[in-house]
Amino acid sequence: MPQIEIRTALATDIPYLPKIGHHSISETVWKMTWAGNGGLGATFRPAPLPRPLKLAYPHDPQNLVDTWQRRSLLLVAVHDGLPIGYLAAEAGRLQHGLWLTDIVVHPPWRRKGIGTALVLTAGEWGSERGLRQMVLEASFRNGPAITFAQHLGFTFSGFQYGYYPNGDVALFFTLPLT
Repeated sequence: MPQIEIRTALATDIPYLPKIGHHSISETVWKMTWAGNGGLGATFRPAPLPRPLKLAYPHDPQNLVDTWQRRSLLLVAVHDGLPIGYLAAEAGRLQHGLWLTDIVVHPPWRRKGIGTALVLTAGEWGSERGLRQMVLEASFRNGPAITFAQHLGFTFSGFQYGYYPNGDVALFFTLPLT
């Protein structure tokens, strides 16, 4: 991994964060199938798209500045003095848990361990405060985010229709903290 510092965001970092590339490219969506024969539940499977899909971030990055002020935790990944990624999280949204609302890494820096470092640092922060789990949310269309969650050991824990302002279904993944 390149020389990256993960730290709590400073006021001077905030103007740079909306400028980080918030879009993602997905080659899959997660298709839901309800249990049949009177059973309860649903299963989700990746389904390939006919071509890669550029996904806009489900929240307006310019409006995120207001929401960051209400978050319990805002971490930044910094390289050469400039933020190249961030993670926003909220403690107290669920009992004894840390809800990861935003994990963003500038596209040229993706797949270099920066997102992982942000999540691990958030997990340490939560453990130090007695929290027992982290929840990560992702749009059903965001294949890279879902793969990332699974890679880190998060397990699927639920979904909600129309969760995001753009109407996307959210999938939720949980990871116990030790």
